[in-house]
Amino acid sequence: MRAKKRRDAGKRLRIWRRTLAGAAVILAAAVTVLTVYLYRQRTLTEKQIAGRSSPQSTQVPKDLTGTVEYNGKTYKRSSNVKAILCMGVDRQGSMEEIVTHTMGGQADGIFVIAQDTARNTIRFLVVPRDTMTEITLTDLSGNVLGKDIQHLNLAYAYGDGREGSCQRVQEALSQALGGFEFDWYMAADTEVINLLNNRVGGVTVTIPSDGMEKKDPAFVKGAVVTLKGEQAEAFVRYRDIEEAHSAIYRLEREKEFIMGFLRAVQEQSKKDSGIVGELFEEIESYMVTDMRKEEYLKMAMDAAGSAGLEDGDFYTVPGRSVMGQVYNEFYMDKEGLTPILLELFYREV
Repeated sequence: MRAKKRRDAGKRLRIWRRTLAGAAVILAAAVTVLTVYLYRQRTLTEKQIAGRSSPQSTQVPKDLTGTVEYNGKTYKRSSNVKAILCMGVDRQGSMEEIVTHTMGGQADGIFVIAQDTARNTIRFLVVPRDTMTEITLTDLSGNVLGKDIQHLNLAYAYGDGREGSCQRVQEALSQALGGFEFDWYMAADTEVINLLNNRVGGVTVTIPSDGMEKKDPAFVKGAVVTLKGEQAEAFVRYRDIEEAHSAIYRLEREKEFIMGFLRAVQEQSKKDSGIVGELFEEIESYMVTDMRKEEYLKMAMDAAGSAGLEDGDFYTVPGRSVMGQVYNEFYMDKEGLTPILLELFYREV
């Protein structure tokens, strides 16, 4: 009887070992197939980027660090103009909290401020959130898994929700811009939109497009509306997810709000000279930056003290927005972008 039990136990052990071996083979095969699939998908995406981007001129510099040669002229970065990467982040919880990697939120709005410290002026370069570029991927513990071509706004998620996330976006956008270097970064939770709007008594805007009445009955194309309560965030962030390229169309509203907000700040400053500092104090827990307080207050004072922002103070990264397999994808036109960067941040030598 005991011999039979030993034989049965041995048989079950051999079956179990064969099962484990078979499972290991299947798992190895699955990993191999997945790796090949991801490689092919990345190769396909890279080819799509090459195909969808505008034809590149041989005169477009591949490297925007140091001295730049372009169209027979030589340029260098202007020491008077600071490049500040700004991000509006869609995330849960206070910006003071460090979160698990991959859960840092998304950079819902991305733009670069060109602050001319000599002339005390600012200009904006708006970057579409769906820009396709190489970003760093991590696991939940923050271990780097490698790089892949993804939407730029996702780079923020693969950080800690604070400095690490800002640096991920900065690294990805710098790479996309040929090594262009930023002086500082600043990220703020999108909740600050309503806070700032209400603090200045409401921002007055003109509704630029049809369809926004789906979000708010007051948002009829052509209507002039002073935003109150939660209307500010609704105006800036609303997009019809069923409409292709809706994130691109939203850029015009972001610009409209920024210009209107600056007008409101200038009006408020006539009654309260400390309004700029008070605004930053109110949103301090909703933002993260590597700028010193005097640096970002100087930037804000330059904006408030200017004659007012106009359409000509806003530049948008040129390129093409296309519908990908699942989401919208934006492909930079680096030939069209180069003269914009040179105008904003460089000087001819």
